[in-house]
Amino acid sequence: MENIIITLPDGSNKEYEKGVTVYEIAKDISQGLARVALGAEVNGKTLGLNDTIDEDAKINIVKFEDKEGKEIFRHTSSHILAQAVKRLYPDTKLAIGPAIDNGFYYDFDTKHRFTPEDLEKIEKEMKKIVKENYELERFVLPRDEAIEFLKEKDEPYKVELVEDLPEDAVISFYKQGDFVDLCAGPHLTNTKPVKALKLLNIAGAYWRGDENNKMLQRIYGTSFTKKKDLDEYLDRLEEAKKRDHRKLGKELGLFSIHDEGPGFPFFHPKGMVLRNILEDFWREEHRKRGYGEVKTPLILNEELWHRSGHWDHYRENMYFTEIDDNDYAIKPMNCPGAMIIYKTNMFSYRDFPFRWAELGLVHRHELSGTLHGLMRVRSFTQDDAHLFMLPSQVKDELVGVIDLADYIYNVFGFKYHVELSTRPENSMGTEEQWEMATNSLIEALNERKINYIVNEGDGAFYGPKIDFHLEDAIGRTWQCGTIQLDFQMPERFDLAYIDKDNEKKRPVMVHRTILGSIERFMGILIEHYAGRFPTWLSPVQISILPISDKFNDYAYELEKLFKENNLRVEVDDRTEKIGYKIREAQLQKIPFMLIVGEKEVEGKTVSVRKRDEGDLGQMNIEDFVKKIKEEVENKK
Repeated sequence: MENIIITLPDGSNKEYEKGVTVYEIAKDISQGLARVALGAEVNGKTLGLNDTIDEDAKINIVKFEDKEGKEIFRHTSSHILAQAVKRLYPDTKLAIGPAIDNGFYYDFDTKHRFTPEDLEKIEKEMKKIVKENYELERFVLPRDEAIEFLKEKDEPYKVELVEDLPEDAVISFYKQGDFVDLCAGPHLTNTKPVKALKLLNIAGAYWRGDENNKMLQRIYGTSFTKKKDLDEYLDRLEEAKKRDHRKLGKELGLFSIHDEGPGFPFFHPKGMVLRNILEDFWREEHRKRGYGEVKTPLILNEELWHRSGHWDHYRENMYFTEIDDNDYAIKPMNCPGAMIIYKTNMFSYRDFPFRWAELGLVHRHELSGTLHGLMRVRSFTQDDAHLFMLPSQVKDELVGVIDLADYIYNVFGFKYHVELSTRPENSMGTEEQWEMATNSLIEALNERKINYIVNEGDGAFYGPKIDFHLEDAIGRTWQCGTIQLDFQMPERFDLAYIDKDNEKKRPVMVHRTILGSIERFMGILIEHYAGRFPTWLSPVQISILPISDKFNDYAYELEKLFKENNLRVEVDDRTEKIGYKIREAQLQKIPFMLIVGEKEVEGKTVSVRKRDEGDLGQMNIEDFVKKIKEEVENKK
């Protein structure tokens, strides 16, 4: 029998017979590992415990704590969901059911309209299937046989998926009890481990994400190995509902979205205060680091988008218009405008590096079903920048961008992790250019001693990228900043500079955002702070609450004084009881409430309540102004 060499994560090698299963390797390493193992990464591919290995391989056994382990566990959970639905509603047609971040879903086509009560019934059936402890058995069929098999089972969506595969493809299925599903896998060995599960909600989803196709019903769920972890997750979901930026945006008067413009946010006065503070902060930090600010047009002609490559790679996400019988596009990205500015000069090598920042409004066509408050919109302002440099300056410029991102995220109290995305299939440029660009990003990350996750094949079509994923106050992650090294755009636009040898050379270009988009970052901040913005960000920093009408004059004197000190203040002079006014200010999440009555008027003081600390007692006005200005200046 032929033997193969298996390399473990610590670099050690073990020899096994060809055809050894992942489970056998895990068991050989340790019984304890075999008990918690869900599968393995083998030469970069995820396999299940029953899958065999037929060649020399690097292997990493994965548990539920690992991303790949969760995917295996939750992919099996989605099959259990599909089996339960087919049991209860036999005429249902199956579409797709992947694992996703934090859970899984399955899309169904059925005349029955699912309700929240149905979810309870389906969940009960799923738990029954788990107890029945079915083995998941994999089998394969040639493409034509697979199509016939699926036609016999009356699964038209599955037939369509197989028909799109090459004629020589071998199609895999997984069977559990009397339920069979088309699936590439991998899966758990049986249904028994999926004890802690919960169905969460129902949504609509177009088949294959195409709004011209039929609308299906999508059921979302999640699953864990332990009930305790499920309960904690459900608690976090409840907390997330309270923090929903759409709900808080309305309650705090920040923004709204209307049927007259789906995906196009309307910002209210308080929302504009928050937005302007963010933009002012952004501008100040960029000025400090030698960026110049530019502004490029919203609409540019079609030829430009052919030249940039967006026409070939991004056309379906763009909006178009006609001007003077010529075709134009509304920009989905800011970069081609920066190229045009560059070409108004002939630069020398001595001019580099230079950095142009732009708060650029872009428009992208998003499917109506994907729109979500400020998080997914059709019109948004990217905090963009384009940096041009010599090849010798690349690493230092990348380190500078990483440092800026790190500083800004720390100001808002975000932890983050970094992901590096490499060359995708539909990319532009040579292998050599991609290798040089990717290595430059790796060198910059290594210099800053930043750990990173590699996403193979997930780069932009014009270059590799670094993405920053922020962790908010309740542990959710949001992809915000991105740094993209681009050797393609300078070539497409024939950008050049005169080098010291008097020859024309091509500059290196970096695209980058820090906040990602102003709109989405505002949404993230609303949820991160649960609307309780720190004083420097709060649209209203002080609410002055006179105990009765006779103290209104003093309240307005204070308002004038605070405004002269550039503080944002409002007076609640309604003829309501003071307790009611305090509660209202608390609901509006205003950082400071100043109660003024007879004692305060006589002593020229204020009685201070702080949103998160309660009653701070009386303070003289100068001390209060000093205290609040210090909080604002230090961005506490």
